[in-house]
Amino acid sequence: MSARCSLVVNGKSVRVATGDTPLDAAVEDGMIAYAQATHGAAVPGQGASPGARRVPGRRERTDPIRLALPAGPAILAQAEEPAPAVAMRTGTVTDVRALTTHVIELVVTVNKDLPLGPGAQVALALDGVGLRTLCPTLRVDGSAELNELVFHLARDEDGWSLADSLPLHADVKVRGPVGRAQYRPGGGRLVLVSAGCGFGQIWSIARAARYIEPTRDMCVVVGARDPLDLYMRESLEWLRATGVGRIVLSADRSRQRPPDVRPGPLTAHLPALRATDVVHVAGDSSTVGAVQVLAAAVGARCYPVLVDA
Repeated sequence: MSARCSLVVNGKSVRVATGDTPLDAAVEDGMIAYAQATHGAAVPGQGASPGARRVPGRRERTDPIRLALPAGPAILAQAEEPAPAVAMRTGTVTDVRALTTHVIELVVTVNKDLPLGPGAQVALALDGVGLRTLCPTLRVDGSAELNELVFHLARDEDGWSLADSLPLHADVKVRGPVGRAQYRPGGGRLVLVSAGCGFGQIWSIARAARYIEPTRDMCVVVGARDPLDLYMRESLEWLRATGVGRIVLSADRSRQRPPDVRPGPLTAHLPALRATDVVHVAGDSSTVGAVQVLAAAVGARCYPVLVDA
């Protein structure tokens, strides 16, 4: 058997030794040249100058060519998100007011502002209630001071709300941020889905995104059990004025339902999701679970937040 054979690379006949790869033949014949990579390893690239003089071919290669790459754990470490810095604060309840019959707005003023991103959560330590995880938001008109934490809370079927356990001037302890559902700039279309008081988290993300990424495509789907509990109309009007074209309202009950409120569960009114979408959903477990399934079916990134009933 001959020690050399003919090989055609890019239409050019090349004589190579048996055991050589097409890459070896192209390099030795000067078709491509090795370039110096940033980490010091030689990688094949298009050579602007003639290649080095051909070296005698070898019948066998004992060691294959290997490129120097970072170790696996180093690559994974670069892809991971840095853990947010968690801080502790003490605060006082400074305002409690009803937004609707079933929704309460609670304002806690802390001694020093927390380093929170839009959509991040905090843990509140409450005497007699225990630890609760909530998402600070803005008032429906978009206002909030740096040292204010605004929460949207729901009343349960018996008419009780967490705010009933926190009278004015009550002391609370706050730790945050917690969770991984905060707003992340960049990426594809932003799909924001909220049920009930989950709109608090969605409102903080939507408002920040309109300032940080005014050209990013956004879709907002808001649902409530009762159409009278759609307390966020002022917020949605602001979003429309800033260019958000797809805003959908829905309610399970049809009693006193305005014409712009669609009937049925909000999951029936979601847009067709794409793999490039970034989905944030906040609400009850059934709504969050359904949206997670729909997002997973197309491979979209989904950041869920469960809202305490």
